[in-house]
Order: sequence, then C-alpha cells, then structure tokens
Amino acid sequence: MRKLSNIIPISDLRQDTAKLLKQLNKNKEPLIITQRGRATAVMIGVEAYEKSEHEKELLMLLAKGEREIELGEGYDLDTVLSEADALLAKE
Repeated sequence: MRKLSNIIPISDLRQDTAKLLKQLNKNKEPLIITQRGRATAVMIGVEAYEKSEHEKELLMLLAKGEREIELGEGYDLDTVLSEADALLAKE
C-alpha cells in the first residue's frame, strides 16, 4: 500500500472546499481528512471511485470463479474470455 501524503484538517476543508475539490480531481490522489488530529475520512474523486468499484467487481467475479472451480462448476474458457472482454470494454 502506498503512503498517503494528502492529509488535511477538517477546518481546511471547510475554508477551501472548492480549491481542495479541484486539487482532488487534478491529482487523482485520495485526500485524508483529520479531526482532532486523527484521520476520520477519505475523499476521492468520482473517477477514482468508479475505478475502485469496477476493480472490486472484477475481484468478486474472480473469487466466485475460484469457488465454482473448487465445486467442479463453471463455464468453458471461450465464454469466460468473451465475458472478460465485455467487462474490459466498459472501462
């Protein structure tokens, strides 16, 4: 896991919201919000969120496939590859 360097107190978020949102979308890096010196929230841009959700969906499909293989179920390789191509085309 990479080191997160964009850490700001909640007071900065209140004062410079528009500037921080612009920075968030430009840098594509998550923004850690602190309150009373402790990390309390993470802000990410919509694009980063959508990418994260898509990657999570792919990982869940892979895990499902692993379970199906263990149970002796599943699909033939051509079907799997065509579905993978369709998912990748959505990116």
